[in-house]
Amino acid sequence: MGTTMDSGREKGAMTLDDCQIRTESEDARDGYVLEANRLSSEPSNLKTAEDGQTILIPQPTEDPNDPLNWSPVKKHVILLLISAICFLPDYGSSLGAVTLIPQSVQWRLPEAIVQHNLVGNLFCLGAGGLFVVALSEYFGRAPVLLFFQLMATVTSIWCAVAVTFDSFEAARIVNGFFAIVAQAGGLMWIKDLFFFHEHPRKINIWAGGVIVSPYLGPLTAAFVTWHTTWRWAYGIYAILNGVGLLLILSFGDETFYDRSLPQAQQPAWKSRFLRLIGIERHARVSILNAAARPAIAILKVPLLMVVVYYFLNFAWIIGVNATISTWLTNFYNFKPWQLGLFYFSGITGSILGEIAGHWLHDAIGKYYMRRHKGRIDPEARLIITYLASLLMGTGILVLGQALQYRWNYMVVAVFAAMQVFGIMIATTAVNSYLLDAYPEGSGEVCAWINVGRTMGGFMATYINIPWVIADGPGKPLGIQAGITWAAALIPLALQLFGKRIRVWQGPMLFPGGS
Repeated sequence: MGTTMDSGREKGAMTLDDCQIRTESEDARDGYVLEANRLSSEPSNLKTAEDGQTILIPQPTEDPNDPLNWSPVKKHVILLLISAICFLPDYGSSLGAVTLIPQSVQWRLPEAIVQHNLVGNLFCLGAGGLFVVALSEYFGRAPVLLFFQLMATVTSIWCAVAVTFDSFEAARIVNGFFAIVAQAGGLMWIKDLFFFHEHPRKINIWAGGVIVSPYLGPLTAAFVTWHTTWRWAYGIYAILNGVGLLLILSFGDETFYDRSLPQAQQPAWKSRFLRLIGIERHARVSILNAAARPAIAILKVPLLMVVVYYFLNFAWIIGVNATISTWLTNFYNFKPWQLGLFYFSGITGSILGEIAGHWLHDAIGKYYMRRHKGRIDPEARLIITYLASLLMGTGILVLGQALQYRWNYMVVAVFAAMQVFGIMIATTAVNSYLLDAYPEGSGEVCAWINVGRTMGGFMATYINIPWVIADGPGKPLGIQAGITWAAALIPLALQLFGKRIRVWQGPMLFPGGS
């Protein structure tokens, strides 16, 4: 039943000149069918996975340059490369939660003023992502990745050697704009390289770098500032950026492939290095059309609703992470090395979420398909968000009470880890949903989720410390828990009405095609 990817070629596999089986926009609208035996009549040129049953979506072409036809090793090397680089922006951003204390002493400034560098960095992490996807559409994925990572490396060195606070703050702001490249565009590479049935697990791998990084950053900074100057915390960040740059030069490649062109009209690929620097590229759209894509994408109501949902949840992740060092120092008299060890709680939560998500998202998808005659709608990806919201809200609520009444710090650690576990599950779920719902806008939906995440952190970093100082931790974090639980109504509304809204609005129609 069906043909494997290799045997499909022997039987006359689909090329772009042949009749298309189904477009991805049709699948997103009507639901994806992954099992070949569910089809009333199976096209002779249908390609399936090695099991002979799982339909490959999208159908790969005959072109060996099609990234869907690349070897599993090459695909996963690029996925791990992107995941490693997407780890860096939040790692670097979160250093400021620890280094602000010695910096305020060195520059004789209040901690609240020094914290402005973190706020500016967070804002540019969001804004820079929109530029990443627009420029990637015009210049290509690989050149934008290379240039942005080069600038992230240069500006991270600037952070480490800045003499004045004004210089340091400027370096942090510019660094945020460029460092975000692999985080904001992560779904582009996943969509380019992997088939529909592979997306949740690959997103889960990539999201792990996003979620664990805000905890590894402060952990590193706490131990570094304990033994040496805060500058070495940013020196290590600069070294990591430099390693990322070398990895791109060694293994990076262009993953965009224009499936609207027949194989005979595809541009010839001669040199990986020329593709990396943008000389060999697909001529696609004008720069103005590319710049319009993020604005067109956010007009889709389901995308806007998910951005709001993520804003309302990730705000408190960043808010807790950015201020936990102050609470533990003031309430529990933690020393720098103890503070560093505490961040293992967030790392533990993210690792457990990564492990659980590896099976959980696929298991829910398969359960949904069994109940819907082999068809899966994008909204099925949101089922798991109810559990995620329950865990996040409970974690924040108990965390606030533990800090308010000075419960044992292990209670703080356990429920902080619970909050991180929940956001890890939610991150994979909402990214999978939007990639399934709008496959034509993989970069745009990813960039806007990134905006929701960073703007939530931007807002929470401003309000959390003054709010906690005024009212104590219990009340503010209790309100934040209530907001988290209330935000669960958004995926509920999308499950009830999301498909009808998507059908009414239609797919993302970008000028110049895609």
